Amino acid sequence: MIASKLEITIKINELPQPKTIENGWQQLELDCDGQIISVIVKPKVWKKLTNAASNYPQWVGAIAGKLGQQTENGFVLAEPNIQVFERKPKLGATATAGAT
Repeated sequence: MIASKLEITIKINELPQPKTIENGWQQLELDCDGQIISVIVKPKVWKKLTNAASNYPQWVGAIAGKLGQQTENGFVLAEPNIQVFERKPKLGATATAGAT
């Protein structure tokens, strides 16, 4: 047997409704195929998400972390890290078909 690392990545494209906990930290609950994933993020990370939602017409957030404590309906995502990307609209298939 070899040692390995389990990391979970959740992709979102809508701003979740947070629950503010102590010191401005935000708790997010995400429904991933029936599993409720609880994520607690720092105010700085939450600001990154809100900035993406207000500055980009389309965006994608990737929330990665470790499998944490199991809950009644899912689990807690431990040590979350969030990256946000602007989603560029793809050129339609009709534009490429017209070029041929």
